[in-house]
Amino acid sequence: MRANLQEFAVVPSPAPTWNDEELVAECLAGNQKAWTALIAKYKALVYSVPMKYRMSREDAADIFQGVWMELYNQLPRLRHPGALRSWLMTVAANQCYHWKLKQRKLGEPPGAEVDLESIPDEAGTLRLREELEREQALREAIQRLPERCRTMIHLLFYSDPPRPYSEVAGRLGLAEGSIGFIRGRCLQKLRRTLDEMGF
Repeated sequence: MRANLQEFAVVPSPAPTWNDEELVAECLAGNQKAWTALIAKYKALVYSVPMKYRMSREDAADIFQGVWMELYNQLPRLRHPGALRSWLMTVAANQCYHWKLKQRKLGEPPGAEVDLESIPDEAGTLRLREELEREQALREAIQRLPERCRTMIHLLFYSDPPRPYSEVAGRLGLAEGSIGFIRGRCLQKLRRTLDEMGF
């Protein structure tokens, strides 16, 4: 089944209750809910890597599925569960890199060109990782907000196109004139949450 870009947006859901070490332990114990929680926590991170390599959505979906298959196979050998986020980014980037090189060797269909400029050098790789870390921190901070704030941020900043205040007010059962004020309070809470997380 192909991945859909909308699946990877920030969507309102309960705040996570397991840290990465607990998630890994629960997954190894066969807890299906832990697998679901782990994928929900990191699906946007994993999918964003091939998108930053400027891959098509179809190829990004293949990389996405490949990363989760590799995690499933390698999880019992994961030495540092606390480094799961970094492991996922590394595996996704490696798969993208090798995919690009493979396409170069095999050649693309007539008229197509392999975008090798999208393969970052060492400095570019470091910048990419820092960008991915910031984006993931933002997603996790949003998930820690109250449900109304999560929903509002999703509608205003992650919908394409962004939803107008009238629609957001209708969805949340609020007066349209109150959206700007509540939006400001939600962003303040988000800033405090990011500060608490060290970002």
